Amino acid sequence: MIERLVGLDRRLHLSRSWTTRPRRPGESADAYTFVDEATFRRHIEEGGFLEWAQVLAHFYGTPVPDAADGRDLVLEIDIQGARQVIERAENVVCVLLDAPSQTVQEERLRGRGDDEAHVEARVALGRREMAEGRLFADAIIINDNLEQATRELAAIVEASRQRFSG
Repeated sequence: MIERLVGLDRRLHLSRSWTTRPRRPGESADAYTFVDEATFRRHIEEGGFLEWAQVLAHFYGTPVPDAADGRDLVLEIDIQGARQVIERAENVVCVLLDAPSQTVQEERLRGRGDDEAHVEARVALGRREMAEGRLFADAIIINDNLEQATRELAAIVEASRQRFSG
């Protein structure tokens, strides 16, 4: 959904996160910047991340963005990262994306090739993240219909632009 919106709105730029996890079968090579743990830790020490976290035994992080080119930066991050960005940056809008049910979330995880142990761990983590995220998110979108969810996110982006420009 986020990639779709970024494709439709050229005023948006989607940041590409780094991760230490291996690429999933069939996953695009540019889905993340895939690095080993030593490289990731070195980037942390160099202050190269806007936010970073360890999630289920792997590291994920958003590199410090390059100078603004007039586009709004979109981050796909977890709750830990969202808290860090809210603390460090201005004009942040936090939108929590949720699956319509735990069953659907499990099906989506299996559909991308995750093994059962990872599905169970991710669902349990997701329950905790959703409870925490609901405490500070600016908006929540239930991602049960791609077109509708994309429209909702586009409306939030546009309303945020209006709020921050005036």
